Amino acid sequence: MIRERNASLLSGIPVLVLLIALTLASATAIVLRAIERDPWGALAAAILLGLACFSFLGLTAVGPNEARVLQLFGGYAGTAREAGFWWVNPFAYPRRLVSLRIRNFESSHLKVNDHEGNPIEIAAIVVWRVTDTAEAVFQVDRYEDFVKVQTEAAVRKLATAYPYDAHQDGQLSLRTSSDEITEALRREIQDRLSKAGIEVIEARLSHLAYAQEIAQAMLRRQQASAVVAARQRIVEGAVGMVEMALEQLSTRNIIELDDERKAAMVSNLLVVLCSEQSTQPVVNAGTLYA
Repeated sequence: MIRERNASLLSGIPVLVLLIALTLASATAIVLRAIERDPWGALAAAILLGLACFSFLGLTAVGPNEARVLQLFGGYAGTAREAGFWWVNPFAYPRRLVSLRIRNFESSHLKVNDHEGNPIEIAAIVVWRVTDTAEAVFQVDRYEDFVKVQTEAAVRKLATAYPYDAHQDGQLSLRTSSDEITEALRREIQDRLSKAGIEVIEARLSHLAYAQEIAQAMLRRQQASAVVAARQRIVEGAVGMVEMALEQLSTRNIIELDDERKAAMVSNLLVVLCSEQSTQPVVNAGTLYA
């Protein structure tokens, strides 16, 4: 496996000055040797001029958050990461420019089945950057496309591993367990992109919905689940209030109730507390047991 290593670099400004001086000196020498009718001297000066001109090809610039991957006769010759103006081996070509900036990518809306077999639409946003330029260039073909394809594959796998909504306490789901799902998605994408020298900084779902053909049915199911949950909470609260009322009446010796009267009182309190509409009181104007 090819790993990134630093390329041999020389500061470009001193080399540029030296090459300009060498070029002028060689050109001047060619003219002087031609005047003196010295063919061998002129030939040597011409060769020196050619070498100087060829050496200009070694000058290269590296911008901030950029890198240049160098190849020498088909082999990997190192990476120039430090921003600036540099001189490298003129034979080190091509010098592929690789951006080290943080980038983001949003997948298309994918239609997949969740863990329970329900068709859903899902999409994700991935924030990533290149950390190993050698792996990004030489391990995969077009690493930008590799990020897109592997992200969509990871999103599909995540969608099939979890249900859209949780129907049990403590169950992980795509809709409610945002932190756990986000971390699971990031790990899955990172495992797929690590071989390409890419770091996944963040990954999260950007779109999540039931597929159009079952959206209305699932909406009614969610509404029914919400109604059942609300009813359960109301009943639990009402039973607690009835229990508290009976306990307070008994503790303070306000009134002694037999089992029949307790049952009637419990029934009336539950009706009042659990009813969706305001109850209408009935005033008993007779005696206690009338």
